[in-house]
Amino acid sequence: MKPRPPKAAGPGEVRIVGGVWKRSKLPVPFSPGLRPTPDRVRETLFNWLGQDLAGWRVLDAFAGSGALGFEAASRGAAGVTLLERDAALASALRANLKRLDKDGTVPMVIENADALAWMRRAAPGSLDLVFLDPPFAQDLFLPALAAAAPLLAEGGLIYLESPHPVEAPPALGLSVWKEGRAGAVHYRLLRRGG
Repeated sequence: MKPRPPKAAGPGEVRIVGGVWKRSKLPVPFSPGLRPTPDRVRETLFNWLGQDLAGWRVLDAFAGSGALGFEAASRGAAGVTLLERDAALASALRANLKRLDKDGTVPMVIENADALAWMRRAAPGSLDLVFLDPPFAQDLFLPALAAAAPLLAEGGLIYLESPHPVEAPPALGLSVWKEGRAGAVHYRLLRRGG
């Protein structure tokens, strides 16, 4: 039997797993290195965080598919900022927001920006939760942690996704609160101030 040719790379989709947009699908254009956080990992993460994020100020620093930021908005976060360096992906994120937020009332901002540069300029202590899921091949884990840590309010959390466990330098004042692994993905919730 002749082997089938590989499927052409093209658009995909991710599903929002909870909140007001539960089961909504986010179309995701093809982009080299883009690896949306799997549904199962997002379910675990939001079980840890709680299903209601009312009042939380959230940053999805390497948004990509936007799955993490849209999950936070779906669960009532007070403000969600998505940063995406790739212009085509940022445009897709805006289209998804427009489709889901028909009346324009969801407090979400999407910026076509370099995450590290943006975080280095942002106000210290201004966030409750930062999602860090940088491209695995670029090894931005420690620089991203260093840029994100000062942005957290006391008790704030950083979610870090990586191909191996990443230890935060003690000087950042972060401690591991929860951690897990799904296949080749390691994920941790780090808390500021213990």
